[in-house]
Amino acid sequence: MSKFVDVILPVPIGACFTYILRQEDENVKIGCRVIIPFGKKKIYTGIVWRIKDTAPEGIADIKEVYSVLDKQPIINSKQRKFWEWMSSYYLCSLGDIFKAAIPSGMKIESETYVMLTPDFDEDIKLTNKESIIYNSLKANKEQTIAQIEKSTQEKNILSSIKSLIEKGVVSIRESLNNKYHSLKKANITLNQAYNTPAIINELISQVQRGRSENQYRALTTYLNLIHYDESSNEISAVDKKELTSQSSTSDAIINSMVKKGIFNIVYEKLNRIKEFVSTQDAPNALNEYQQEALNSINKNFDQKDVCLLNGVTSSGKTEIYIHLIHKTIECKKQVLYLLPEIALTTQITNRLKKIFGKDLGVYHSKFSDAERVEIWQKQLSDNAYKVILGVRSSIFLPFQDLGLIIVDEEHENSYKQYDPSPRYNARDCATVLAHIYNAKTLLGTATPSIESYYNAANQKYGYVELNTRYKEIQLPHIVPVDMKELRHKKRNVGSFSPLLIEEINNALQRKEQIILFQNRRGYAPIIECKECGWIPKCKNCDVSLTYHKKLNQLTCHYCGYTITIPQECPSCHNHDLRPHGLGTEKVEDEISNLFPNIKVSRMDLDTTRTSKSAYEKIISNFENKKSDILIGTQMVSKGLDFDNVSIVGILDADSLLNFPDFRAHERAFQLMAQVSGRAGRKGKQGLVILQTRTPDDPIIKHVIKNDYLAMYESQLMERQLFHYPPFFRIIYIYMKHHNENVLENASNIMAELTRYSFHNRVLGPDKPLIGRIQSLHIRRIVLKLESHSSIKQAGNILNQIKSQVLSDKRFSSVTIYFDVDPQ
Repeated sequence: MSKFVDVILPVPIGACFTYILRQEDENVKIGCRVIIPFGKKKIYTGIVWRIKDTAPEGIADIKEVYSVLDKQPIINSKQRKFWEWMSSYYLCSLGDIFKAAIPSGMKIESETYVMLTPDFDEDIKLTNKESIIYNSLKANKEQTIAQIEKSTQEKNILSSIKSLIEKGVVSIRESLNNKYHSLKKANITLNQAYNTPAIINELISQVQRGRSENQYRALTTYLNLIHYDESSNEISAVDKKELTSQSSTSDAIINSMVKKGIFNIVYEKLNRIKEFVSTQDAPNALNEYQQEALNSINKNFDQKDVCLLNGVTSSGKTEIYIHLIHKTIECKKQVLYLLPEIALTTQITNRLKKIFGKDLGVYHSKFSDAERVEIWQKQLSDNAYKVILGVRSSIFLPFQDLGLIIVDEEHENSYKQYDPSPRYNARDCATVLAHIYNAKTLLGTATPSIESYYNAANQKYGYVELNTRYKEIQLPHIVPVDMKELRHKKRNVGSFSPLLIEEINNALQRKEQIILFQNRRGYAPIIECKECGWIPKCKNCDVSLTYHKKLNQLTCHYCGYTITIPQECPSCHNHDLRPHGLGTEKVEDEISNLFPNIKVSRMDLDTTRTSKSAYEKIISNFENKKSDILIGTQMVSKGLDFDNVSIVGILDADSLLNFPDFRAHERAFQLMAQVSGRAGRKGKQGLVILQTRTPDDPIIKHVIKNDYLAMYESQLMERQLFHYPPFFRIIYIYMKHHNENVLENASNIMAELTRYSFHNRVLGPDKPLIGRIQSLHIRRIVLKLESHSSIKQAGNILNQIKSQVLSDKRFSSVTIYFDVDPQ
């Protein structure tokens, strides 16, 4: 009797697809990868989700599985349960989760190649875009879609490719693409026939008589490089690269000696992942406040699965984490330690590796895909990492026996995935994943999210406070500076107040370091014509272009569109184009002019994406006092520990407050409190200069007093009044299309149908703050559901409405997706 499998594919389609197994593959297990055909020509790697003995009704022609890739599952039953919860809660397909979770190197797929058709009719009339594609293929006769887009600089070429196929100008073929290849080293050994000194001497004479000087040199060099191991009675192999280098020969010489039977090549599989070495046996001793907090956490874990640790900055939360990790490993369980940013992994890795050594694995997107594949494979092995340190994607790794998840800086919105789907929050997912494994979750922060604090206040979570900084250092002294008044009196120095300049100068004289925080990269957010007010805009998005001085270009931070700085205004031809606003690049420029002899470093997206080690280099240089001033965006606010920073400057606090979002004030408090906490972390109290035009704003006052509770209570009152979390759940319904009129009609119908089911819980459709990105117009509908409502039930209704709208031919090309619990 034939067996059938339901398979999920890495495509955004909700359903599983049924295939029939070949007889030799009928021992396949759920969670294994299979190669399957899809559509007319495509080939994908799928994951077996169910195995069944009968075929689904109504399907006449069931395709056959091409091959099974695994003997053992690559995802376990707990992961499958987790994926199903994510799909249900975040209203996305299992295919979306598959695509996000599994490294690309584990997904063999077919790729489409386009080539010119021999002997096609050259008199056929082509459009301008078709001609560009045709000329590109004449120069390089076979290219992928991505390669054609890159070589022609044309976008959205699929319709033109389709037209060229119909005209007989091009044809396509599918080719399997395996992105992962194990790293191997070629080692050279002597053929076993040459097993005595006498025979080896005869071989040397034979090679010499053959008058091949290169081969003679290669052989004698090999004999000088080998080592004899008396215990195993074996002769060591020699690295092929070392042999060619030491003997001044080439690969071709070595390969010819292999063909002659003198040498053998033995390939050794190498591990791409660096293994750490521990330097201490046990964690450092805790002080009395840390020990008390640790005892309280353990006590809370006896009653609750989730505990919130609210510890002020520099209170030593990481040491508490290390003790919890050590205890969990002693209980033969694994630990997942989540961080919001890759930048933080450098410092935390250095601390964890001292104690956990080879038991520590690090996982984030700066690793190559091949490295991520090998970490995944190691987690499936009998020698899995006991501790994984990583960012939000780490929740997808296969854990065998998870005992603890630590979510550090739990308030950070970096834990939320925005695009592409699944649009999940790793903090919330961590609590569910831990529950599936019967593990515990610790949420750590100095500025809890309102939702987490509310859950703790209502005893859904355990709660522990740590209010004393390590070595009892005082919290930084925060001094507000009224920039509006200073500008009115013309006393400010560029972007800086006289007080900040004075304190920076004093700190530099004391050989102390400074952090300057400005949450906007680039030189200036806009340039403007002084005469007519013209501002250059992105051609694809409804945003102004950001000025990057060092690159001498204007850039869109949404789609990447760039242009050079215009010489004159295209509207009035005036040559006076001036930058307005403040970005990190301008701060760097101004501070270098004010203090020409000091070393300045900048940490933002522009400086950290240049290389894999860019984060580490910037942090290491500042940590080792190779730079005096660190200028950065919110990256510098997230848990970094620098022991010589005495001054922090918050340059434009108002830019954090004036944002049309219900979380704006909460985020502003968290960012300013967190970046303030970088000051005075060892030895003495730090100083924070907070520059603002609204010193009387309630949030500014809460930051100055470090009064989280006052901020929480004021925001909670507003949230309850206007039906926001934690009292209501929010679902954003996004709709996108190239044609704004089509989108307007579709969004009105979608809102009407949604309102019919959910009544006054629906707001919109409205145009978001940025109403067009990458040439797609955007509309948003807001759905507010009571916190006790079922997201799954709401999702079923929303998916039915979505299908109803898309079934209308006018709207079939409209993109509709849902964002549950937007941040």
